[in-house]
Amino acid sequence: MDFFQSQHNAKRKTARLVLLFIAAVLSLIVITNLLVMIAFGLLGTGAVGSVSTQQIDWNVFALTSIAIIVIVTGGALYKMAALAGGGARVAEMLNGRLLLPQSSDFHERRVLNVVEEMALASGTPIPPVYLLEEPGINAFAAGYAPDDAVIGVTRGAIESLNRDELQGVIAHEFSHILHGDMRINIRLIAILNGIMILGLIGEGLLRGSSRSRRSKDAGGVIFLGLGLLVIGYVGVLFGNLIKAAVSRQREFLADASSVQFTRNPEGIGHALMRIAVHTERSYLANPKSMEISHALFEEPRRSFLGGMMATHPPLTDRIKAVLPNWDGRYELPALRTDASETEPADNAGKGRESAPSLAAATVAAAVAETLIAQSGQVTSENTDRARNILRRIPDELGDVAREPAGARAVIYCLVMEREPGLRAQQLALLQEVADFGVYEEVLKLESAVGSLAAELRLPLINIALSALRQLTPGQYQRFRSNLGRLVLLDRKRSLFEWSLQKIVTRHLDAVFLGRPPRSIGQRDLTSLREEIGTVLWSLAYAGGSADIDLAISKAYEALNMDSPGAIPRDRLTLQELDAALDSLGQMKPLQKPALLKACATCINADGRVTVAEMELFRAIADTLDCPMPPLPAPG
Repeated sequence: MDFFQSQHNAKRKTARLVLLFIAAVLSLIVITNLLVMIAFGLLGTGAVGSVSTQQIDWNVFALTSIAIIVIVTGGALYKMAALAGGGARVAEMLNGRLLLPQSSDFHERRVLNVVEEMALASGTPIPPVYLLEEPGINAFAAGYAPDDAVIGVTRGAIESLNRDELQGVIAHEFSHILHGDMRINIRLIAILNGIMILGLIGEGLLRGSSRSRRSKDAGGVIFLGLGLLVIGYVGVLFGNLIKAAVSRQREFLADASSVQFTRNPEGIGHALMRIAVHTERSYLANPKSMEISHALFEEPRRSFLGGMMATHPPLTDRIKAVLPNWDGRYELPALRTDASETEPADNAGKGRESAPSLAAATVAAAVAETLIAQSGQVTSENTDRARNILRRIPDELGDVAREPAGARAVIYCLVMEREPGLRAQQLALLQEVADFGVYEEVLKLESAVGSLAAELRLPLINIALSALRQLTPGQYQRFRSNLGRLVLLDRKRSLFEWSLQKIVTRHLDAVFLGRPPRSIGQRDLTSLREEIGTVLWSLAYAGGSADIDLAISKAYEALNMDSPGAIPRDRLTLQELDAALDSLGQMKPLQKPALLKACATCINADGRVTVAEMELFRAIADTLDCPMPPLPAPG
């Protein structure tokens, strides 16, 4: 599915979910009011079916309605607040254990490697991986946005699936990350919790009435408690039906995306077949798994009412959808349970060095068009490129970037100045303010980071971002402050430094500072003319084109807009570029490709596109919430 179309559809799905929630609350208001009035004799003595509106006590009706709205909405908001930390809160709710790169377990290292490849191939942040110590084969993706997403996977999945099958499952979960399903999943959890509150209140009333049976209203309270208990669970029943209806079609789409991402239908198909023959199937013992059943790869337990309540299509239907010629037999390749399992071939050319620039204009233009078309997608070619990038990053950098102290040191090294005097001042500052052990890592790594190929810098940052999510809030605040001080020590900020800071803070502020993920935008290009001008003129000046006016003219031609006139270089600041991109992030998803194409046209206008310019293009796309796959190896 097209990434931008998916983001557009996610907005409509959210609106539909809000309408369903309102309908559920209105139904609960009517049913609960009838229950209250029957329980306390407020409907008069008329025969059933002959109650008139004059017999209804409208004051009680109003108070009861307000109480229901407050209780249900409060319960939903409480659950939303409890899950405000994003995907990590969902994983912790299921007793998930964060997997660390230093693990000596083959299966744990393998799933981390698969997730890392998928993330780099799609241009998204590498999500932390949580392991559920459950024998069933299952997995999930949770979070509000790619910035705070996590992948959860069971012990049964990492030990019972081979690498291709595991990759198929992880690709399925990345589809949910990229297509905006996760935010809807968390909202569904909150809505069901709000409806469930009525049942819990009913249970409390029953307990209280059993201790005060002498009250003249005890009978009414008991009746009301029983009624609320029934209403609460009936509400959950209908909520689960809504959840099932919402989830089933998305599971088919995610399975199809897995095939599209991996170009290997047998990966996801055989994973589903493994579940069918596995002794524990996909079942989870944790009772809270039912709260997120709609977010799991497969059902966490047998459905109470069979297929009607199932949040996933039947396994046989899913298998046939990805393997149309399947004959119904579960013939599966034998598993290898250790490092002797064959790794996939590296089709991108192991050890291939990149040229310093993309000299041919037609090649550069094609690269930009391809990157835009593949935004939010994972292809087998991009996975090969990601694997090649991981192999090209020196082990001394890749390994250390995967742990928190080393990740901070890597980021600090990337903004170290070449001028000896400024570098000495930066090192002195770090010696004073850096957390324990980080300064020493900087001294070890600065030479290797300084000689790193330009096209490997953003992938290395992406690896480091995952480790930086393990910091405490206090450590992150110090790291964020230290990075800003290092950059501004020479009283100026380069475009690369701006890109790095923008990427780091945009992805991590949502995790540590409680900033909500940016909502899906609704603004048109025509309402953002000033911001578009700021971005395009900044790109034109940064590229050093001999004919900047031509670059701007071609860019606006790609947008089918008239240029509003030149913006002098001295009027453009990185702060203005920051603000412009923040505003442009509120664009409608379907209009973002046009802006990215205009940016690529502006960069490519002089017929020469450097790797640094293409990485700047990717950084801009990242700030617009448009994940970009890795660059093809130029040559």
